[in-house]
Amino acid sequence: PAEFKKGHIEGSRNIPVGEIAGRADQLKKSGKPVITCCASGIRSANARKILQDKGIEQVYNGGGWSKLNRIIQEE
Repeated sequence: PAEFKKGHIEGSRNIPVGEIAGRADQLKKSGKPVITCCASGIRSANARKILQDKGIEQVYNGGGWSKLNRIIQEE
């Protein structure tokens, strides 16, 4: 939560990596692709793996949020 307060992508949801496995069913039910990101990209890679292991097929590691945000804004 502290990291999320320092910066995040507009419209994103904060789900700490330690809670991601418990929220996988909720994310899966949404039917939407999931893009994980964090400050550095390390935790987001771990979150992606957890979600894949929970059966979510469309999950992508966006890496560090600031870099991902720049890419999104260029689109």
